[in-house]
Amino acid sequence: MAATARMRGGIGADGPFWDALENGEFRIARCRNCHTWMMPAHFRCGTCGSWEIGWEEVAPKGVVYAWTRNHMVSDVLKERRGDLPYVTVLVELPHAGGVRVPGMLVGDPPDLACGMPVNGTIHPAEERSRGYATMVWEAAA
Repeated sequence: MAATARMRGGIGADGPFWDALENGEFRIARCRNCHTWMMPAHFRCGTCGSWEIGWEEVAPKGVVYAWTRNHMVSDVLKERRGDLPYVTVLVELPHAGGVRVPGMLVGDPPDLACGMPVNGTIHPAEERSRGYATMVWEAAA
């Protein structure tokens, strides 16, 4: 059975990720054979070759691996023009094999730096997220 990609350019293996977010759960793909975490998701484990991929719920807590402050957007992201400027982060999840998950950062903390602890919250689908539920991050207290 062929999967349909939900994101432009995607292979379709990430469908359960988006389904979980829509249901208020943060799940990451993990090989059931060798237990390797996978983000982005794949149909087959790149470590052991297994086709047995599961989706485990993980705590939305991590550290900023990389970040960028966006001051303008192209027509591809025109729905985000009202949010400018905003910060996009790549969050590393140490408790999930160090996989990295992108998202927006709430606010613009003055101490923003790589390694800063963050917590995630799932935001429901809306027009500015093109109908996708999204993970939004904020500095951990």
